[in-house]
Amino acid sequence: MDIYEEIVKLRQDGRRGAVATIVNVRGSIPSFETAKMLVRDDGSIAGTIGGGCVEAEVWQAAREVMENEKPRSLTFNLNQDPKYDTGLVCGGTLDIFIEPVLPPALLYIFGAGHVSVNLYRVARGAGFDVTVIDDREAYASPQRFPEAKEVIAEDFEQAMARIEPNESSYIVIVTRGHRDDMRVLRWAVQTPARYVGMIGSKRKTITIFRELTKEGIPAQLFDRVHAPVGLDIGAITPEEIAVAITAELIAVRRHAERALPHMSWFKNHQSEPEADDATTKVHEEKESHR
Repeated sequence: MDIYEEIVKLRQDGRRGAVATIVNVRGSIPSFETAKMLVRDDGSIAGTIGGGCVEAEVWQAAREVMENEKPRSLTFNLNQDPKYDTGLVCGGTLDIFIEPVLPPALLYIFGAGHVSVNLYRVARGAGFDVTVIDDREAYASPQRFPEAKEVIAEDFEQAMARIEPNESSYIVIVTRGHRDDMRVLRWAVQTPARYVGMIGSKRKTITIFRELTKEGIPAQLFDRVHAPVGLDIGAITPEEIAVAITAELIAVRRHAERALPHMSWFKNHQSEPEADDATTKVHEEKESHR
């Protein structure tokens, strides 16, 4: 079994894992330097780094690495710790580096207007695989999005019926109207997508939230929605808005640990009745760029 082919297959299937590599050896160990072991998200493994208690501990650490998406190093002294006694003549020390194997970050952009074109460019440059969906063939075309993973020109309901976002997926809603935004949001919050964002003013955000909850969609599903979408950097133009949105996508993807200036009102202000005129005006100007 070729471990590199297994890694490629894992990523193509949209799954995650972790690779453990022996990077340094001192003395005698039951394996060899550069030996590798792949731990998949279902707990199965490919390859080996020598078996025994060392491999069992590395397996557990690998599960944590794929969950945290951050690499780590481990050192094992087989000479001093009796629990690593395998009955073999081993008395060395080994260093093991464990790195996450992550599926491609899939970005679904609903809407193919001015903001979408710029978001596609910036997000793709940041490493996202982009799919664009719009019900207008003149907008959702390979000519406007030449390097997109996929461009879907069909009714939003039809498109949503065949798209299956996973936990590595990101959804940004920037259609040309509130009604379409609400249709897509209704579907998006019920997917396992890692990120859901929707453009719009505070007034629009609250109105859509209320309408969808009246339909029976659980209010807690909106806790993870970023609306208005993007970091609050004062963005106005489509180009600036694309940067703000991509920055927020990156922050979520990289597990940013410090507080960031999010614009979302869904989490803490779901009951506020109206937006102040100045704030509403800014976001309605942004929507006009879609």
